[in-house]
Amino acid sequence: MPLLQAPCPSTTALHVARQRALHQIHEQGRLFSDPLALPILGENARTLAFSEREIAKTRLRHFVVARQRIAEDALNKAVEHGMRQAVILGAGLDTFGIRNPFETHDLRVFEVDEPHMQAWKREQIGKLGLPVPPSLTYVAVNFETESLSQKLGKGGFDSSQPAFFVWLGVIPYLTRSAITATLDFIGTLPHANVVFDYNEPVSNYTGQDREKTLARERAVAALGEPWHSRFQPEEIASLLRNSGFTHITDRDRYDLAAYFGSTIPRPEQRQASAHVLHAWR
Repeated sequence: MPLLQAPCPSTTALHVARQRALHQIHEQGRLFSDPLALPILGENARTLAFSEREIAKTRLRHFVVARQRIAEDALNKAVEHGMRQAVILGAGLDTFGIRNPFETHDLRVFEVDEPHMQAWKREQIGKLGLPVPPSLTYVAVNFETESLSQKLGKGGFDSSQPAFFVWLGVIPYLTRSAITATLDFIGTLPHANVVFDYNEPVSNYTGQDREKTLARERAVAALGEPWHSRFQPEEIASLLRNSGFTHITDRDRYDLAAYFGSTIPRPEQRQASAHVLHAWR
């Protein structure tokens, strides 16, 4: 029986966490190793591994762990160059804050999420007996209605120092005004870095890809967590430049495959996909 008996406030956050855990089981963490991915769920490994519904999401699973690996690889390099603040935006059941691999480098981690999601997660972590390191600070924020900068400041975040933001699986669920406000804030920080993922407009997709994209949109909307924002690659690049970012690495499905040593021939006509983007200044 699962240990986490209270319903998770975010079904999508729970699904993403299951994909990270399933990767540890099915691919033995080949793309991204996370020893806490399964424990934080409180689920039985056998039950999780043989859930047909979850196993069928191989493509989603690979994207979820790929974006996490890319974010943490980039953060690793930043820490090597003196980065000492990391902010996980919309953390969900992400485990980075409690397994902080850079704690010996004095990396402070600020985990940001909506109040109800964060309260639930903290309660469940306590029930599971997972240790919370002193390097982790929880900051409860509603991205649409509250000031991220003010909330972080109250939590001890130093806006005069460099910071690295990890913002995975969140952009689609926010309005453009909330996304812009967040990027504008991050862009004011010295040597700011941000890694996030985004999706292209449905009209960019064709054939089966469009049908699957529409089906996914309908599914999350039915869960009460509809997508609000999609971007053309040129749009997001312009938004980032306007927010003060000077360097952008934007990876689509073909670039993501190459990052992990696979070669997928890129068709002559550009194909739409989800993207993982790293911007810094």
